[in-house]
Amino acid sequence: MSAEQTARRVEEILDAFAATGDDETARAAEELVRTLMEFYGAGLTRAVSLLKNGAADPLAVLMADEMVAGLLTLHDLHPEDTLTRVGRAVEAARAGATVGIEHFDPETGTLRLSAREDGGCGCPSTMDATRQRIEAALSCFAPEVAVVEMPRSGPAAGEPALLQIGDRPPGAP
Repeated sequence: MSAEQTARRVEEILDAFAATGDDETARAAEELVRTLMEFYGAGLTRAVSLLKNGAADPLAVLMADEMVAGLLTLHDLHPEDTLTRVGRAVEAARAGATVGIEHFDPETGTLRLSAREDGGCGCPSTMDATRQRIEAALSCFAPEVAVVEMPRSGPAAGEPALLQIGDRPPGAP
């Protein structure tokens, strides 16, 4: 389909929404088209800008960019397999935590990670922030991942959070 044919088809669809008399739906459809056009325009602009620099490996430059990699993935054009992209996303987002990939189930889209805070407290809030960063990166680099399982370690996993010091030795009357 040519650009002209696509533009005509989009216009026909928007006109069909407008013809229903549901102004709210027609406005939402137009907003959707505008948003997608902005997204693709920004992605193409970014790709052209990256390629203008004359990199030795232009494909690597495109894959390293979150927006362009997301577009390539969205259209099944990304040359890396899912596990490689998952690894890239986890590496980019793990900041301050040791996160390992235990298993990915392509049938269910479930990714199981192992994690522990490097030199940190292992606090649930810190690990939750790490998980959120990883999930955000995965949405761009590996949208095939639907569920992220990341068991907690340290105090959140049932270990005592504090060392309790009493006035008598343990077991003393």
